[in-house]
Amino acid sequence: MKVKVFDEDHEKDLELAINEFLCDNDIDVLDIKYEVAVCVSGEEQIYCFSAMIIYYSKSG
Repeated sequence: MKVKVFDEDHEKDLELAINEFLCDNDIDVLDIKYEVAVCVSGEEQIYCFSAMIIYYSKSG
């Protein structure tokens, strides 16, 4: 069993990174954990979109 962690500033970037990983690797996905963190700095909101994929590699 293996894990891969993604962390992006924008949800579309996270989506792209995950889709590329899934397309480029011969794996069986067991689970995907997704989280959004938000913090406020002055008048700016900062978002962090992250995901962890738990998987088995088919190639060993």
